[in-house]
Amino acid sequence: MGAPVPASPGILLTVLLFAMSCLCAFPEVAGAKYAGITRHYKFNIKLTNVTRLCHTKSMVTVNGKFPGPRVVAREGDRLVVKVVNHVPNNISIHWHGIRQLQSGWADGPAYITQCPIQTNQTYVYNFTITGQRGTLFWHAHISWLRASVHGPLIIFPKRNVSYPFAKPHKEVSIMLGEWFNADPEAVIRQALQTGGGPNVSEAYTFNGLPGPLYNCSANNTYKLKVKPGKTYLLRLVNAALNDELFFSIANHTFTIVEVDATYVKPFETNLLVITPGQTTNILLKTKPIAPNASFYMLARPYFTGQGTFDNTTVAGILEYETSSNSTTFKPTLPPINATNAVSNFTRKLRSLANSQFPVNVPQTVAKKFLFTVGLGNSPCPKNQTCQGPNGTKFSASVNNISMPIPSTALLQSYFFKKSNGVYTSDFPSSPLHPFNYTGTPPNNTFVTNGTKVVVLPFNTSVEVVMQGTSILGAESHPLHLHGFNFYVVGEGAGNFDPNNDPKNFNLVDPVERNTVGVPSGGWVAIRFQADNPGVWLMHCHFDVHLSWGLRMAWIVLDGTLPSQKLPPPPSDLPKC
Repeated sequence: MGAPVPASPGILLTVLLFAMSCLCAFPEVAGAKYAGITRHYKFNIKLTNVTRLCHTKSMVTVNGKFPGPRVVAREGDRLVVKVVNHVPNNISIHWHGIRQLQSGWADGPAYITQCPIQTNQTYVYNFTITGQRGTLFWHAHISWLRASVHGPLIIFPKRNVSYPFAKPHKEVSIMLGEWFNADPEAVIRQALQTGGGPNVSEAYTFNGLPGPLYNCSANNTYKLKVKPGKTYLLRLVNAALNDELFFSIANHTFTIVEVDATYVKPFETNLLVITPGQTTNILLKTKPIAPNASFYMLARPYFTGQGTFDNTTVAGILEYETSSNSTTFKPTLPPINATNAVSNFTRKLRSLANSQFPVNVPQTVAKKFLFTVGLGNSPCPKNQTCQGPNGTKFSASVNNISMPIPSTALLQSYFFKKSNGVYTSDFPSSPLHPFNYTGTPPNNTFVTNGTKVVVLPFNTSVEVVMQGTSILGAESHPLHLHGFNFYVVGEGAGNFDPNNDPKNFNLVDPVERNTVGVPSGGWVAIRFQADNPGVWLMHCHFDVHLSWGLRMAWIVLDGTLPSQKLPPPPSDLPKC
């Protein structure tokens, strides 16, 4: 064989330029040998005219879109999102379900981890996605702006890592939301002023579209076009403000494979239940031969409380590409108050609990808490008429403590050791005045107001039993914990029995979540490891209950290693 011919400088330059162009066109290639790559997004918060139900209004959006843009990343990637506020409202963005390990300044809840971004201000959210993959979402975390400021956050597995199920033919994101003809900010402002319940939404939506069951909405219908004999991965997100939803597809079953960006043992069903703040991935296997029909996808609320609610149904249409769609079939949904259907569904959820996706539920716990979550009331101010129960104002609480919105961000107050007058560290670990929580309510249902936190040493193992109450009506409460995933180790009806109920806890394959529904007239038990230093909000994801004060905060202290400490805030952190 002859000796190799050396390449000319021109050829070397051409090869180098081609390689560089490949890295620009395919940024994943550049990061293949690293933990991940950096992905940049820009969110322009702007007012946009949107028309639904023959009603046009100006609403706060991201980049003029409703719902907002899809954010995509891989496990291990860094996200850098520049948010520019062009509207009169203050704004903050929460990356719902992201652990925010050592990046608590990017979590987003206004007055908890940051002051809001004011008009004409900018803030850059900068965080790395560590050990997570699946469907999450982002949303505004101030007042009721979440109604229109939300969008999917899709985290794909690392490159060359597959799903624990066969690769689907196609993936589709479906955001479940609510439409208000009025400005949602005006709705909650009026409710807080009068002390009564807020006006409800006019419609539910699939990806911002109400569908044909609503007036003037046939042309605003979400349609999912499918091919026969294929499997589709549907990524469902409940971004509605105040409603848990049943979801079903006519004449089709589907397989649940993931909730809150954690894989679960697959099970087949024709019904799912999803609370605000939750996500669910389902595999839909289409029929082998295209039928001459289309099929409604329906969602409508699950509700057991005493107040008013939006008792309407959103419809999308599943269409086979080659069918004539002469008939449209409609699924049957459970009754509005079908608590048994809800518990039957949630109890089927189990973690994979295998070598690739192990369960790390604490087998023993150092700290145990019993939190009552529910409604209450507060006195009507002097010289004012209030529209809440018996002339009072509606309120909501954890352990009968209703938390007002702080005047400055708790995380800054904690980090710079300026907590005086901002918060106290004496949140009770159990109700100060026990009562028959799901029985006859006590005579005094007034809440106390205060900004109190629980302080946890780093890596404390924690168990929280969240107990629903019957005060002003038993209803479910979707509780969301920032900064952590937790394991749902038990749930039940009635009052929690500390002597007997823990014997039935599932410590083998409990489902892992970031948002869980506290059953109506019942309780749920969660466990987690407090391995993330910072200040972390836990609250009801019904925005009306959050507005009434159903929230509390955890402070997790720094550990000893550098990787166990919260770094200083970024220089552009908004000021109050």
